[in-house]
Amino acid sequence: MTESLALAGKVENMVTRKNPLFDTATTLGKILGFLGVSAICGVLVAGLLVPAAAVSGSAASGSIQFFDTLPAELQVDPPSQNTTILAKDGSPIASIYAENRTKVPLDSMSPFIKDAVIAIEDSRFYEHGGIDTTGIMRAIVSTARGNKQGASTITQQYVNNVINESLVAADREEDVKLNGGGKGVGDKLREMKLAIALEKKFSKEQILEGYLNIVFFNRDAYGIEAASKFFFSTTAKDLTLPQAALLAGLVNSPSAFDPIANPDNAQKRRDLVLAAMVNQGKITQAEYDEAVATPVTTKVTPARQGCAYATMAPYFCDYVLHLLFNNPAYGDTTEERIKRVQRGGLTIQTTLDPTAQTVAQQQVDATAGANPDKWGASITSVQPGTGQIVSMAQNTVWLPQEGKFDQTQNFNVDVLDANGNDLNGIGGFQPGSTMKPFTFAQWLNEGKSMNTTINASRRTYQQNFPWRNTCPTPVNGFYDKSVPGSFDLQNSDEGYYRNMTVLYGLMNSINTATFASASQVDLCGIQGIVDATGIHGGLPVRDETGKVTDPNPKVTMTTLSNLIGATQTAPLTMAAAFATFAADGKYCEPIAITSVKDQSGAELPAQSSNCKDAVKPEVARGVAYAMQEVLNAGSGSLIRPALSTRNNFPVAAKTGTNDSNGSTWVVGYTTGLATASWFGDPLGDQLRPGRNLTVNGKFYQSIDGYMIAGPQFTNYMLSVAPAYGTNPFQQPPSNLLGTAAPQRNTTPAPTTQNPAPSTENSGNGNNGNNGNGNNDKD
Repeated sequence: MTESLALAGKVENMVTRKNPLFDTATTLGKILGFLGVSAICGVLVAGLLVPAAAVSGSAASGSIQFFDTLPAELQVDPPSQNTTILAKDGSPIASIYAENRTKVPLDSMSPFIKDAVIAIEDSRFYEHGGIDTTGIMRAIVSTARGNKQGASTITQQYVNNVINESLVAADREEDVKLNGGGKGVGDKLREMKLAIALEKKFSKEQILEGYLNIVFFNRDAYGIEAASKFFFSTTAKDLTLPQAALLAGLVNSPSAFDPIANPDNAQKRRDLVLAAMVNQGKITQAEYDEAVATPVTTKVTPARQGCAYATMAPYFCDYVLHLLFNNPAYGDTTEERIKRVQRGGLTIQTTLDPTAQTVAQQQVDATAGANPDKWGASITSVQPGTGQIVSMAQNTVWLPQEGKFDQTQNFNVDVLDANGNDLNGIGGFQPGSTMKPFTFAQWLNEGKSMNTTINASRRTYQQNFPWRNTCPTPVNGFYDKSVPGSFDLQNSDEGYYRNMTVLYGLMNSINTATFASASQVDLCGIQGIVDATGIHGGLPVRDETGKVTDPNPKVTMTTLSNLIGATQTAPLTMAAAFATFAADGKYCEPIAITSVKDQSGAELPAQSSNCKDAVKPEVARGVAYAMQEVLNAGSGSLIRPALSTRNNFPVAAKTGTNDSNGSTWVVGYTTGLATASWFGDPLGDQLRPGRNLTVNGKFYQSIDGYMIAGPQFTNYMLSVAPAYGTNPFQQPPSNLLGTAAPQRNTTPAPTTQNPAPSTENSGNGNNGNNGNGNNDKD
């Protein structure tokens, strides 16, 4: 009947070629085997001659008491099925499975496949009660004559599949017993009794449906639906007669009758099935003649399993899987959770917008072009007020391809989640000046006007500078060139060491203005806003043994270099933090999964919006006002194509570049969409300076946020943001706005298309020790 294959340590066919109960080699052995099996048949015959006898449940005679002591329980659990990850609109992202199987009801299968498999596997399927005694006697006689022949019914084969599938699911592959491979008389008797019990519990149609959904056809095709797609790129419902006959014949020996590897064998076997069908009256002679004249051809659709073969957003797909693998609701251990996902036939509904994702992917791919130097680009967006992740893209491919930058780690997320579980993220990048709005927010939080004039000419902040800090964490760092190894605070360009308003300083990303503002507020207040908006380091803290002590460490704002973005932070974290300002001060944790259902349709734990009031609404409105000015007339006005409230729709953003120019950003938002756009060095310790490089055929003496990350941001937002709402931002109260008109920067910093990097050492952006701060470029 069927033959089992074992590849890669997995049982690939749970129904195997039938062998007689006794393997006879001599005449005496054949006679003894004949008598032994005849005795067994005598035990069974009263209950098995017709279905009615098997189902009647009448009292057994003493001659079958032994048989009655065998267990009749069979838990028919759903077989391993594919898990599907869906985008927000229901379109498929990826299929995840241990066995490629899609269950379909019997009425979604071609009548040809039902008739074909019965004709060749069990012609008396509708006449017996689980055991075919006629077939058993025929097999006995044939075997006694030296010609081994099987006699298992479809019901018995289904029993065998169910048992072995359960063993595989329980990681007990070593206990799997295949027909013709280690089964004894006791195993066969148990299988027979279970088949009888199964027929009492289920209808013939249910058994046939279960069988066709569980049977093995190919290592990439379990069940008739997967086999139809794999071999013929069709569905089980649309199988033609020749296709159905070929697949029905295939289960006998998937390797020997493989139409791809052995088309001649496959045709002979198919024609044998067709002959059985015409002889049993299941098809006409004309149908038979036409079918056998049809050449064996396949139209293979290779099984594509996992996020590496996702139709879109492979890194978002991988992030979704890691969220499930890290969720205790799906199992006590990671291994149990992985098995639940791979075998459970789950339907996972996500937040991903395919339209936005397509634009994001196009933008990051276009940003670096051929990219032989492996510079990275990424975009991720979240929806303010819900935290739903709208898009997540980066300019790499998962699987190695000629001329492509391949990478399996996610540029947009942390290395670990808050509980220390792996997220397969790179951990982010130094955010540079995109951290400046948080100091600005604390300025407003203390009731100060954004049009207050401050002294941005100060460049020295000594070790004993009187910072205001109500946090227990001490201030760390100083800027003082009179101390060996230190230096004064730097701006990107000369001409900005002067008095200016706080608003003007943020608009034009002036480092000395940010420090002048910070010197007049409570550093602990800045810390509070940073924490409340979800900002944290993307790299875990480890002790000297390598053990993780803090998976998502705070970005300590009393470390002075962090005022201008020295701590590696994930783009998703930055997008969610900026979304707080878009949502009138409400912070929502990023979420990717809106629902999960098992194969029965039952709801399983998913994510829901988890939002809190993080920033005062009037403060969020003041920040939005200021960051609109960044694009209207500040450092963001240099981005091409331009995007601004003044010329397009209400939009706010902040540029950012770290001190080596190796990490450049634009993070911004409308009322309906918050986006982090990044370009820079994603490799290793991210120490390559972004200077004297050629990107997409264009030479840059040094790169700043507005140059590459900027166009990536504006092109994406111009295309996507209107669909999510671009309502006007609410005005801040007059006390925060102040009465002075904002200074317009007629010469935005930096002043040239390719500004030269600072000639002074701007220090180590990874810490604030000894004044080694991050002198951001924009």
